Amino acid sequence: MLNLRKKILVAIDGSPLSDKAAEEAVRLAAGNPSQFKSKVYGLLVLPNAPRNTFTDFVPAKPITEQDKWAELKERIFFVIEKNAAEMGVLLETAVAYGEPAEELLRFAQKEEIDVIVIGSTGKGFLKRKFLGSVSHKVVKDAKCSVYVVRG
Repeated sequence: MLNLRKKILVAIDGSPLSDKAAEEAVRLAAGNPSQFKSKVYGLLVLPNAPRNTFTDFVPAKPITEQDKWAELKERIFFVIEKNAAEMGVLLETAVAYGEPAEELLRFAQKEEIDVIVIGSTGKGFLKRKFLGSVSHKVVKDAKCSVYVVRG
């Protein structure tokens, strides 16, 4: 399994599949038998904020600045925070804006991540061709190992 301290990035979006990926990431970090503790990074990628037009007199605040954000963030990160606390795993959560695959790859490179854990719904060939797949893009372009969790 893991011998040295590893940095593990997991894609979080609040879905049951991302919760399953979060559990796997924490399990990987907790399974490290060495004296060096692995660290898990939970990254939530939100779409870019809508652009304001000249007709917008009062632009909408980004979701992270709205009153309901604290409750929403608590729900989204609940599983990973609970599992990390139970297993004694170091956890850092972050929020990024943009296209999910690009932001995951950017974060992984910036933080020198060793393993990316991501969920995959297993979309069919045609859907993937037309819509693309975040997990496919990450696997294809990542400079580190990628652990794909199937739904």
